[in-house]
Amino acid sequence: MASSSAFSTWTLNGSSVVPEATKNFGGIICHYQTGCFKETVRCLSMRVSADMPHSWELPNDKLVASGLGRLSLKNKVQCSALEVDMKPSYSVGNKFQLEDVIEAQQFDRNTLSAIFEVALEMEKIEKNSARSQILKGYLMATLFYEPSTRTRLSFESAMKRLGGEVLTTENAREFSSAAKGETLEDTIRTIEGYSDIIVLRHFESGAARKAAATASVPIINAGDGPGQHPTQALLDVYTIQREIGKLDGIKVGLVGDLAYGRTVRSLAYLLAQYEDVKIYFVSPEVVKMKNDIKDHLTSSGVEWEECSDLMEVASTCDVVYQTRIQRERFGERVDLYEEARGKYIVDRDVLGVMQKHAVVMHPLPRLDDITVDVDMDPRAAYFRQAKNGLYIRMALLKLLLLGW
Repeated sequence: MASSSAFSTWTLNGSSVVPEATKNFGGIICHYQTGCFKETVRCLSMRVSADMPHSWELPNDKLVASGLGRLSLKNKVQCSALEVDMKPSYSVGNKFQLEDVIEAQQFDRNTLSAIFEVALEMEKIEKNSARSQILKGYLMATLFYEPSTRTRLSFESAMKRLGGEVLTTENAREFSSAAKGETLEDTIRTIEGYSDIIVLRHFESGAARKAAATASVPIINAGDGPGQHPTQALLDVYTIQREIGKLDGIKVGLVGDLAYGRTVRSLAYLLAQYEDVKIYFVSPEVVKMKNDIKDHLTSSGVEWEECSDLMEVASTCDVVYQTRIQRERFGERVDLYEEARGKYIVDRDVLGVMQKHAVVMHPLPRLDDITVDVDMDPRAAYFRQAKNGLYIRMALLKLLLLGW
C-alpha cells in the first residue's frame, strides 16, 4: 500500500526511509525530555516519507517532529529525543504491524513467532471439515507475470479455505495488458479497484516495492525476479521449526543456485534473526551467493562459510536446503547454465551421511537436483514444506485483512 508498513527502521538522527512512502502507525513509544524532565508518551500516529521530516502526533495536542534530530512541540517547547521504540502488540483484535509483505527484512523474531502461532491455528481450520468464513466478502487478486504452481495455488486455496473469493491471471506477462505496454503501476491501480488484496509475482526485482508504493490495498510479494520471495522464506522457517524443533543453534546448508535464487536470499535474512545459526553456501562458481547477503549475515553476527563439498556439509547440517539451477535466469548464456547444472545433487549417498534428525528441503519445482529415491525417506521434508505454505499464507491473508 502507498501508506505501507515498515520497510526499514528509523531513528531521529540518520533516518532510513523508503522513497515516496508515507506511513501511519499507532503504538509508538516516544521518550523525550524537556529541560531536566524526562517524559514517556504513546504516540497516536507516525508519518514518514522521503520528502518530509518524521513527525509524531502525541496526546494533549502535541506534535513532535524530528527536524534535524530535534523535537518541537505545538506549544513551542524544544526537546531532545532520547529514543523512539516500536512496541508492537500481538493481542487478538489489534491491527497487524505490516500493511504489505514485500521483503524478509520486515519481520523480526517476535513477529515471526506470532505469525507461526496463527499458522498453527490455520492448520486446525484446514483440518476441520467445516470451512471457515472469516474472510467472507473479501476478494483476492493473484497477478502472476511468471509461472507458478505452488505459490499461486496455495494462495488461492488459502483464500477459499477462509471463505474469500479469488480473481486470477496465470501469465500476466503474456495475457494481460502488459503485453500492450501497460505499466505495472497502471495495472495495480486498476486491479485494486476490483479486489481487497493483491498477490504479485513479477520478473523484475523491486516490482513488489513499486506496486506497494502505488496501491491502496495490501500487496504480497510472491517473488520478484531474482530479488526476494518472503512468503516462501516464512514457510521455510516455519517448516524448520516444525521439523527440527528449534531455530536457534541450527546449521543450514544452502545448496544450488544462490546467485539468482530468491528463496535462499529471503531465507538467509530470516535465519539471521536467530541465535547461534551457521549457514553453509554450497554452489557452482557461477551462481555463488552475492555479497549483499554475506555482508548482512556478517553484520548480524551470523557465521557463514562457502564450501564445495556437499557431502561434508550434509554430514554436519540440520537442514540441507536444495534449489534448482534456474535456466530462465541465464538468458542467452546457455553455456553458464550447463556449467552449473547437475553439479550438486541430493541422492541416497547424501542421505547416507546426514544425521538422523536432519531434513532435506526444497522450494520446488525440482529437476534432477533431488533424485526421486530420496522421496520415501522420512527426512525428505519438501512436500510437507509445500503444505506448510498453505498455513502460512492463510495466516498472512487473515492478518493483513483482519489483524491479529
